[in-house]
Amino acid sequence: MSIWQRISDAISALTSGQGLAAVFERLNAPPERSVAFTIAVIGLGAKMAKADGQVTRDEVAAFREVFHIPKKDEAAAARVFNLARTDVAGFEEYATRIRAMFSAGDRALCDLMEGLFHIAVADGELHPDEEAFLRRVHAIFELDERQYRALRTRFVPDADPDPWDVLGLEPGADLREVKAQWRKLVRETHPDRVIARGVPEEAVRMAERRMIAINRAYEEITDQAA
Repeated sequence: MSIWQRISDAISALTSGQGLAAVFERLNAPPERSVAFTIAVIGLGAKMAKADGQVTRDEVAAFREVFHIPKKDEAAAARVFNLARTDVAGFEEYATRIRAMFSAGDRALCDLMEGLFHIAVADGELHPDEEAFLRRVHAIFELDERQYRALRTRFVPDADPDPWDVLGLEPGADLREVKAQWRKLVRETHPDRVIARGVPEEAVRMAERRMIAINRAYEEITDQAA
């Protein structure tokens, strides 16, 4: 059964009067967590896409870049998007319920933020209202400020990429620490580790892009030190 069919089943199980946010209470453990992750990215992304007052084709298309959606499953993905847009629950309720599914600092929450950043900048810029949205979700997720800066420097077109932020290190850290952190991030970004956190296989391409950024930052720092 594809993840999109599992998502359809989860939505169909909602009783009358329940909003999309209610599905997170029942999807808090593997393998159901991958369903919750997908719904969370699409649901929060749909609400964020309206943060600047309009939903663009680029933002909708960004979902297809985060997730591989077969033609036959497009209707299921669209249903989640439309339910989120019309749900009376605000994005803060979504974020709070999602946060409750994971332990403090869980890497899966950062994975989710990564998907939201990708959607936010799909139209070529980060609108102030979108950044306010991302900042608020990041605060609800209780993630580290450096993690936010690392995502921002990787995704925002006008941001000056800082390799130290990408690796999550203070500038000028010892090269042994740089290498140890690089190895740690490479391990965390391996597809098997990403899937184990609850990220569906359909979204592993996010990890592939992250790996490129991590390696580029490591090379930049070590080249400067040579």
